[in-house]
Amino acid sequence: MSTTDTPTPGAVPADAEREALGWFVRARGGLSVQEQGEFVAWQAQDPTHAQAYARWQADWQQLDALPEEGVAQLRAHLAQDLARERATAPRPVRGWLAGSWAGSATMVASVAVVAAGGLLAWQHWQQQPVFEKHIATRTGEQVDVQLPDGSHLRLDTATAIDVALFRQRREVRLPEGQAVFRVQGDAARPFDVLAGPLRITVVGTRFSVRNTPGIPGEEGVRVAVEEGRVRVARADGPAPGAVVELSAGQQIASDATGQLGPVAAVPASGIAPWRESRVSFDNTPLAQALAEFGRYGPTRLTVRDPAVAALRLTGTFDPRRLDNFVRVLPRVLPVRMQEPAEPGAAAVTEIVAAP
Repeated sequence: MSTTDTPTPGAVPADAEREALGWFVRARGGLSVQEQGEFVAWQAQDPTHAQAYARWQADWQQLDALPEEGVAQLRAHLAQDLARERATAPRPVRGWLAGSWAGSATMVASVAVVAAGGLLAWQHWQQQPVFEKHIATRTGEQVDVQLPDGSHLRLDTATAIDVALFRQRREVRLPEGQAVFRVQGDAARPFDVLAGPLRITVVGTRFSVRNTPGIPGEEGVRVAVEEGRVRVARADGPAPGAVVELSAGQQIASDATGQLGPVAAVPASGIAPWRESRVSFDNTPLAQALAEFGRYGPTRLTVRDPAVAALRLTGTFDPRRLDNFVRVLPRVLPVRMQEPAEPGAAAVTEIVAAP
């Protein structure tokens, strides 16, 4: 376990971004010999200058490919923000930005940014996802998902996720259920999983996340790493030194508020056993075990006696074979199955204390 405070990688000052945009626009129109010398000198002044210019070159291909309606949407989203910034920090349009680019819709959008004295339009465009998808599994269903970035997800039963891939980051929200993530490495685009109160950040690895706030005793979030490393912190911003780094074979769990517990070792067989149709219990209250079975389908089992509900169960079961669980349970716990007085489609069997 280690704790780290990691600065945002690849940060480029806003002034460098503005200057890089200026040079980029001028270069597209052709530079004189004198201007070429000035451009080379500008790049040599600071490493962030070359970084900013390279970003404009790479991102321009995507911006230039936007359809006209995309550019119109970008302008519409920015109208208020540009007006606000123009009122508080007005800047005239520099001469070399006027004229020859007026016919390009995308260039006009970029020029408007510089004229407004900020990078609002560019930032808005960067913040728009290039891929979005909501995926949910039904009770008893598991699905495999391949993302456009090469990452692979395996969703367990009763699980919902929202995927958003951006130009500079990747994000998956897991409001309910559990999933295994095999993340395609991309140092320029970190991969975040937001589950309950936690944020899990990786570059390239395989790990599982469980977030089942409706299961008694499992209201928090559990993270286990199969390969690579991940960082775990509160989603609303970690306190100084409150970022926990996990490596392969380690897991951590939080409570419902995001308070992290200790890092613990976990065997490979204990990471997302549901992939092999197994649910494992280790000194688990019977009521909690029944709730876990209920995630995979109707059990038609209930326990009303608090003393019986609190009995502890240890073992591994196939959630698809509830009949095996019902047969084994009286052998490992002092209970019996009390069949309903009136059998029927809605009949429920109660688990009661053995005489």
